[in-house]
Amino acid sequence: MTRKGLVLIAAGGSAALLAGAFLFQALGYAPCKLCLWQRWPHAAAIVAGLAFFATNARFLTWIGALSAGLTGAIGIYHTGVELRWWEGPSTCTSSGNLSGSAEDLMRQIMEAPLIRCDEVAWSLFGLSMASWNAILSFALMAVWIMAARRGAKA
Repeated sequence: MTRKGLVLIAAGGSAALLAGAFLFQALGYAPCKLCLWQRWPHAAAIVAGLAFFATNARFLTWIGALSAGLTGAIGIYHTGVELRWWEGPSTCTSSGNLSGSAEDLMRQIMEAPLIRCDEVAWSLFGLSMASWNAILSFALMAVWIMAARRGAKA
């Protein structure tokens, strides 16, 4: 497979995972802080892929690999928090749209749901979304690395 084909698979994989995260959110699975952290590197991988197609610059494949590896590492960290292997951030809450008077702001803060990072909202075959993100992201990292190592003509 060509380098461009591999980049298409890798960046497309991040786009699919990010779309899946937004779909779960639309279905009522509110993301915690660590879930949100896992989204940003996918966005960076997508941008790296788009930039690669615009420039054909090989270094962008390494940026994509780094991005996929980073979201995979955050997924491992999040999985460890879910399994209570270690503590997560003490500020694992969702952010709402805060506006109005001081009383309104305080009411919104107090009524905002706490989305805990240490609770599994959904799982498949015993693995949480964070675990699946880690597994799939490391697979995408491998594809990015294959693209980076592939010759320009191949």
